[in-house]
Amino acid sequence: MTANAKQQDRTKAMATGDRAILPEGARTVPIYIMGRRYDVPETLTIMKAMEYAGFKFIRGAGCRGGICGACSTVYRKAGNYKLQVGLACQTVVEPDMYLAQIPFYPANRATYDFKKILAKPEEIFKLYPELLRCVACNSCTKACPMDVQVMDYVSALLQGNIEKAARLSFDCIQCGLCASRCMGELPQYHIAQLARRIYGSMIMPRAAHVAKRVKEVESGKYDAMLKQLKKVAREELKKLYSSREREPDTAALGEWMPKDKTYV
Repeated sequence: MTANAKQQDRTKAMATGDRAILPEGARTVPIYIMGRRYDVPETLTIMKAMEYAGFKFIRGAGCRGGICGACSTVYRKAGNYKLQVGLACQTVVEPDMYLAQIPFYPANRATYDFKKILAKPEEIFKLYPELLRCVACNSCTKACPMDVQVMDYVSALLQGNIEKAARLSFDCIQCGLCASRCMGELPQYHIAQLARRIYGSMIMPRAAHVAKRVKEVESGKYDAMLKQLKKVAREELKKLYSSREREPDTAALGEWMPKDKTYV
């Protein structure tokens, strides 16, 4: 095959999607999506690069901002034996990156009736006995795109501390990448979700001010005010909203009160 023919053959496999997103002056780099080569702008994230290449995200895309955890990606870099993981909406492409999407990671998830769950660590051990197989390799933490200290919350649960595990796993986005790297076969993100549910429903102290406000709402305290606001024209509502008294940024938590307490 001549050099010109090789160039034509390579060009056929280049990106064919929306070229309007190509940043001015950007260089293109070769990446491999599901085994096929595409040349894409080097500044794009994996998600945008795949769309540039003509792929459509029917599944595996949600917030596009690193929050929903739907765009889990497995990839390998050129010359590197290690399998990498990341979120397609956060990870920027690199030359000769080999990609595969896993919009749903098939980790085992326990079936249970939450109404029958007790606020005890033994409940979690019973539903997820694989928790006891953790070897503290820390691969789960290294895989987490949100920098959650996964091994630390697993350790907290092994010590029986549900509250600590719930707080440490608060930023988990349920992408499943931690489970993809676990040699103990733990579904860490499912376990953490159960810990947060138990903590939030049964352990965390109830907020007295929230309970008070719920009672006020149920008593009809705000019904008249809401009926009045429903009659106000859109433009007037905008003015009321824009001119409302706002809490200062420097106000101490829970101490600020508006001067007009008519609806408080």
